[in-house]
Amino acid sequence: MNQRHFFQTAAASWLLFLSLLLPHSLPGQAAPAVTVEDLTVLPALVDGVAPAAQLETQLKKLAFAALDRRDAAYEQIKTPADVSAWQQRQRASFLAVLGGLPERTPLNARVTGQRDFGAYRLEKILFESQPGFIVSGLLYLPPGAGPHPAVLMPCGHTDIAKAGAVYQKASISLVHAGLAVFCYDPIGQGERRQLRQPDGKPEFSSPTSEHQLMGICGTPVGNSLPRAMIWDGMRALDYLESRKDIRGDRLGCTGVSGGGTMTSYLMALDERIVAAAPACYLTGFRRLLETIGPQDFEQNHFSQIGVGLDQADYVLLCAPRPLLIMAATQDFFDIQGAWNVFRQGKRVYGRLGLPERIELIEADTKHDLAIDMREASARWFRRWLAGRDDAWREPAFDIQPESEILCTPEGDVLRQPGARSFFDLNAAAAAPLAAERQRFWQTNPTPVALAKVRELARIRPLAKLPAFTATTGDTVQRGAVRIEKLTLRNAEGTVLPALLFRPEHARDTLRLYLHGDGKAAEAGPGGSLESLARAGETVLAVDLRGLGELQRGKRATGYAALQEPNWKAATLASLLGHSLVGMRTEDIVSCTWLASEKWNKGRPVHLTGLGEAGVPALHAAALEPQLFASTRLERTLRTWTDVATTPRTRNQQVNTVHGALSFYDLPDLLATLPADKRVLHEPVDAAGEESK
Repeated sequence: MNQRHFFQTAAASWLLFLSLLLPHSLPGQAAPAVTVEDLTVLPALVDGVAPAAQLETQLKKLAFAALDRRDAAYEQIKTPADVSAWQQRQRASFLAVLGGLPERTPLNARVTGQRDFGAYRLEKILFESQPGFIVSGLLYLPPGAGPHPAVLMPCGHTDIAKAGAVYQKASISLVHAGLAVFCYDPIGQGERRQLRQPDGKPEFSSPTSEHQLMGICGTPVGNSLPRAMIWDGMRALDYLESRKDIRGDRLGCTGVSGGGTMTSYLMALDERIVAAAPACYLTGFRRLLETIGPQDFEQNHFSQIGVGLDQADYVLLCAPRPLLIMAATQDFFDIQGAWNVFRQGKRVYGRLGLPERIELIEADTKHDLAIDMREASARWFRRWLAGRDDAWREPAFDIQPESEILCTPEGDVLRQPGARSFFDLNAAAAAPLAAERQRFWQTNPTPVALAKVRELARIRPLAKLPAFTATTGDTVQRGAVRIEKLTLRNAEGTVLPALLFRPEHARDTLRLYLHGDGKAAEAGPGGSLESLARAGETVLAVDLRGLGELQRGKRATGYAALQEPNWKAATLASLLGHSLVGMRTEDIVSCTWLASEKWNKGRPVHLTGLGEAGVPALHAAALEPQLFASTRLERTLRTWTDVATTPRTRNQQVNTVHGALSFYDLPDLLATLPADKRVLHEPVDAAGEESK
């Protein structure tokens, strides 16, 4: 032992002696100061970026590179033929990332109530966009028998949806302008809340919490929330077409915020929309990522950025149908981004010889559908749907209390006979996949099946991964155990902090220890890492990307845990066609190879994965079995089927792989490991509870 280590050991022993001798301060005296070990590895900034921002920064670089490629391709659009080719390619890509659209089934539409307000009539409507999946909406009709041109209005993120003041005002304004309006509740809002308390009240104050849970539930099945929401809108158009008092050849669409999102999707995919006016949404992914980052679950499609789809493509897919982009100067959706989207659209409409069919209105307001937007959209639809080009003004009018415009007696469509929730639909989609997976693994050799796992989770083989190098920093001596602070770095810019526990008398074993709460969770005096080292194991504890020192914020408890610390990074990875599971698996494989070569004489490494680190640890052990002497998983998710069938999951967005259940589940991976070299200890279900 050198002199430095001698003094470190002596100091640590003396502090331990003092803490035992004087556990409490004497009366009237302050408690003795005891130095606490600092096991932080990384400095405040790494390459100019805070450690907690490393993952998002890395993903943004990949996203910006993908957007650069898309923009370069856009610059090659020169002729109407180029526009047509672009539209065909991007529409096919859009449908592919959605996973296609559901089957058209009977609407079973019915009118549940009517009101006559003199200047307009109101009908309360229910229809089924999918069997048992009930949509509630209000149809505003101008005076007269019609047929009337009509505007579809999907709502944004308000809890009472169509009954909210902003949507009533927008609907009544348009009906005063002579247009029928069908305003409907999105999934998880208004009368379509999916999760309620025993007294019938919504379980969450914000509809985005329901959207988050539904999105996570659908991910392993590939049954995306935006797909279901888009289908609701398309079936609403089907309903309007079915009515004799509506002109099916004169349909428009408008909405604000989340309703602007749905308007953008529908105008891109459904050519029955003759004219559109999305509000307070379009800004382009570049400005979105440079400002507030990705938002609600239905605003993100798996692999969208990766395959070259930007928000401007919704505009380009609408061309040359008339389009009014409505933006707010003070919106959190960046106004400059809105103008960038408009400019791309204006050029394409110009290529088609119809530049007057696209316009932008900028209202000097915050995120809202202000009166100048309402009047502008009314004039737009009067012009393009009703053939009346004038300076129409909105009159004064009253709106109704929510209780007066409910479509169901209890204000809850799930109380209707035969009603099904999104969670019911997802569980039904997941059920037949078990047999399909069994056939897949029975009819394919294990290497072929694992190759499919690599493809779905986007995990490269060891030979194609950039190697980590280790830089040693400070050391901490704790009795007979020396703790070295390591910084692991590869050529792709991934930086991981690690702690290497070296026992004074080491056996020929090395363990890679990965904890979902970070390497420091069990690194303190008397913790698991020290115990393993005192038993003779060399232990390398690493923070995977987004964990420990690299985690964005703290993990919450209770229902606040729905907002996962790494949800934005997980969303961005999904937009690129990746998953945090796949990225962290690559971290583990590279770390294992480094640990084996540098500290274990090339021998296989023992692997421990706990909590959030367990799912990628299982993937690493299954895909690169030669690297591992044994695998121990603690409090690790047992099965993705549980995620797909559990409405109230906890911290599972980071644990899922899009569409994986069509080919494999976590037990399939576990079964590939030798029975005598694997331990699954206290597995948990999707709600974070111990799974029996």
